[in-house]
Amino acid sequence: MAFVGSQVDLEADEDIFEDALETISMAKESMYHALGYSTIVVLQAVMTFEQQDIQNGISAMKDALQTCQKYRKKCTVVESFSSLLSRGSLEQLSEEEMHAEICYAECLLQKAALTFVQDENMINFIKGGLKIRTSYQIYKECLSILHVIQKNKHEQEFFYEFEGGVKLGTGAFNLMLSLLPARIIRLLEFIGFSGNRELGLLQLREGASGRSMRSPLCCLTILAFHTYISLILGTGEVNVVEAESLLAPFLQQFPNGSLMLFYHARIELLKGNIEEAQEIFRKCISVQEEWKQFHHLCYWELMWINVFLQNWMQAYYYSDLLCKESKWSKATYVFLKAAILSMLPEEDVLATNENVVTLFRQVDGLKQRIAGKSLPSEKFAVRKARRYSPSLPAPVKLVLPALEMMYVWNGFSIVGKRKDLCENLLIMIEKAEAALQNQSFSDYSVDDECIVKLLKGCCLKNLQRPLQAELCFNHVLESEKLLKYDHYLVPFTLFELAFLYKSQGEIDKAIKVLETARNNYKDYSLESRLHFRIQAALHLWKKPSSD
Repeated sequence: MAFVGSQVDLEADEDIFEDALETISMAKESMYHALGYSTIVVLQAVMTFEQQDIQNGISAMKDALQTCQKYRKKCTVVESFSSLLSRGSLEQLSEEEMHAEICYAECLLQKAALTFVQDENMINFIKGGLKIRTSYQIYKECLSILHVIQKNKHEQEFFYEFEGGVKLGTGAFNLMLSLLPARIIRLLEFIGFSGNRELGLLQLREGASGRSMRSPLCCLTILAFHTYISLILGTGEVNVVEAESLLAPFLQQFPNGSLMLFYHARIELLKGNIEEAQEIFRKCISVQEEWKQFHHLCYWELMWINVFLQNWMQAYYYSDLLCKESKWSKATYVFLKAAILSMLPEEDVLATNENVVTLFRQVDGLKQRIAGKSLPSEKFAVRKARRYSPSLPAPVKLVLPALEMMYVWNGFSIVGKRKDLCENLLIMIEKAEAALQNQSFSDYSVDDECIVKLLKGCCLKNLQRPLQAELCFNHVLESEKLLKYDHYLVPFTLFELAFLYKSQGEIDKAIKVLETARNNYKDYSLESRLHFRIQAALHLWKKPSSD
C-alpha cells in the first residue's frame, strides 16, 4: 500500500495545486494518492464555487472511490463489524483494508461537502442520503475499531494515520449535521443520522493536534467553521481566539501563502479590524497569479469591506470584477453591482457608464438552476429586481438595497464591532427614513418602511440602544398584515428581536421568540438560511458551552 507520506507539508501558495495534481499518475493504483488528488480538486471547487471545478471534483472522487474499492474487503466493515467484534479479533481486516475503509468513507464525505457548496438548502445532501449514510456508518464503525486498536500495542505502526482519518470524518460529520435546521435533523435521525457539535469540534481538535497527514485538513475544517459557516449559517458569534491559535503556526511557516493570508484576513475582519483585513486581502491577491478563481473570493470580501466603509465606488469596482470574471452566481453579482450603484449620486453613476435599471432587469435572465433548484440568494435577488421590470409603468427604486444585501449576508454582525461604522450607517438609514416619509404612498411603501426599520433596529442594537431598537423591530411586526412583497422581514425581525432580548438577559423570552419565527412562518425568501441561524442560536442558548 502506497502512502503519500507520514507528514504533510501544507503548501499554501499556488504551487499546492500544481504540485499535488502531479500525483494523478499514481491515483489509479494508490488509495492515498487517489484520496490526496481528489481532496485537492475538491478543495479547489469549495474555494472557487465554479461549477466546472465542482464537476471536476465529483469526477475525481468517483475515480478515487473506484481505487479505494479495490483495496476494500468484499464484506465491508459496516456489514461485518458485529460478527468481527463478537469474535474479539481484528484479524478479519488487514491494515490495508482498514485504511481502504477510511479512505472510501472520506471520499463520500467530500461528496457531501461539494453538495453543500451547491445548495445551502441541503436538498442534494438528502437526495444522496444512501451514499452519505454509508460514509457515516463506516466512520462510526471505524471509530469503534479505533477504540479497540488503542488497546492493542502491536497495532501502533499505522495507528496515527487511521486515527487521523477517523477524527476528521467523525468530527466533520458531527459538525455538519449539528448545523442543520430542526426539521431536517428530525428527518435524518429517522434514517440513522445524529450530530453533536461539541463532539465534532473536539474530534477535529484532537485530529488537528495529531501527527497524521490529515491534521492540516482538521485545522482547515475548524477554520472554515469559525470564519465562514458560523457567520453565514450561524449567529455571527465566532470563536476568534481558537481560529487565531490554529492559524498561527501555518501563517508562520507560510507567511506569503494565499490560503493562510485569506484566513488571516477573515479573522481580522471578524475582529472588526476592517482596514487591516482590507490590506491583507489585497496582499492575498498579489502573492499569486496562477489561480485566478482565488482572487474572486478576495474580490467578494473587498466588495463587502467597502460597503461597510461606505466607499461605494470601490465597492462597485470589486462587484464589477466579480461580474466580469467569476461564474459562481452572475445574478447575485449583477444585482449587487446595481444595488451598490443605487447608493451613489446620479452623477457618479453616469461616470461609470452603467445603467442601474438595465442591470436590475438583467438579473432574472442570469439565474441558474442546480439539481433543479435555484440558489436562494439568486431567488432573493430576482424577487427584489422585479421592481424594475419593464412590465411596470415605471421602475420603483429599491430603498438601501446594498445595506439590505449586507444584512442578508450577516454583515451587521461584523460592522457591530465598530461603533463608528454603525453610527455612519445609522445616519444613512435615517436619511432614507426621512425621504420615505416625504414620498406619496404606493404598493411598496409599507415594505420599504419596514426594511428601513429593520436595518435601523440592527444599528441601534449594535450601538447598545435597546429600547429604540425594540421600537423599530416592533414596528415591523405590527405591519405584518400590511406587507405585500417582503414577507421575509417578519421572521428575520423576530430573529433580531430574540437577540435583543438575549443581550438583556431574557433568555427564555428570546428562545420563545426564536421558536415563533421558526414554527409560525414558511415560504418566504431565504427561509432555509434563517432556519440555519435559528438552529445555531437555539443550540447556543439552550446548551451554553465555551465553543
